[in-house]
Amino acid sequence: MATYSQYLPDARRIRSFFLRLPLATRGLLLVMIVFYIAHSRMQGALDLWGALIPKEINIKSLYRLNTFPLIHKSFFHLLLNLFTLLPLLERFESEHGTITTFILFTGPFGLIPGLMYTFLERFIFRLNTGIVGSSIWVFLLLAYESMKIYKSNPEFVISGFGIPTWVTPIFALLLVWFLVPGTSLLGHLCGAAVGYLWGLGWIRFLAPPDKILRWVEGKLNLLGRLPHYVSVDQKTYGRYGVLPSTAGSNGGPVGSTQRLGP
Repeated sequence: MATYSQYLPDARRIRSFFLRLPLATRGLLLVMIVFYIAHSRMQGALDLWGALIPKEINIKSLYRLNTFPLIHKSFFHLLLNLFTLLPLLERFESEHGTITTFILFTGPFGLIPGLMYTFLERFIFRLNTGIVGSSIWVFLLLAYESMKIYKSNPEFVISGFGIPTWVTPIFALLLVWFLVPGTSLLGHLCGAAVGYLWGLGWIRFLAPPDKILRWVEGKLNLLGRLPHYVSVDQKTYGRYGVLPSTAGSNGGPVGSTQRLGP
């Protein structure tokens, strides 16, 4: 007879997952938790300071384009976003390395969707809805993953109808918007758009060249000094860099503040 405990998450697997998180993913997780603690203590002041509010964006407040994904409205908001973000972010870092992940998620992956949202919200829709939350990164990464799947499996079939695999993040986006009050459809669309551009390879120039990354890693011995660091060479030689090998057989990713996500 089935017991209630067998339906609960395995604590050992959860602990193992967190213990193997790579460095940049750990860093972003820690910053989000610190921001949430500050948010709960400051009673909304953090939102006014760091939320992406279109009419507040100017030269002096461009920092908002990088801070808004780190702020969450409630513990539930933070928990659900982390639940969906961490596996995707961990996979992205394992594929692209720690430095590239850190640069992209503290720079272009906040700036580009943030600027897209600001332009559309302020100049096209003439609104001023502020947004916060890391789900913009969730849909960015989902869109990127869908493009990877599309290359090997272009469509899936439901009741005889072929549906392109790259549209699945759009279905998820619309479902979240319909089921969860207060979510930003436009914000999620901007995040997904950047994910599609990255998946198509059109904005890969935003990542630093591998040659420079290898020089920095070798000069500073980052792989040896930093626990959980993912080397750029993981893309060729395995997740954590080049491993020693022996001879053997040959072989061959101020308005009203609206949260992003659940």
